[in-house]
Amino acid sequence: MLAFMSAPSPPAHPSTDPRPQPPREPQLEDCCASGCVHCVFDMYQIALENYELALAAWLARHPGAAGA
Repeated sequence: MLAFMSAPSPPAHPSTDPRPQPPREPQLEDCCASGCVHCVFDMYQIALENYELALAAWLARHPGAAGA
């Protein structure tokens, strides 16, 4: 069986592939303290993990922008 691979796409330009932005950290007063299943702090942790993954992927696409 032959496997066909497409040519790798060229790196995206930062103007068309903007750097991911970190999520806004919730303040203490954003939590209602009622034990919600989806607490704002839990949702922030998930958003932060997703941001870190997206940033790592973006930095891999834009290796010269690590210090930016």
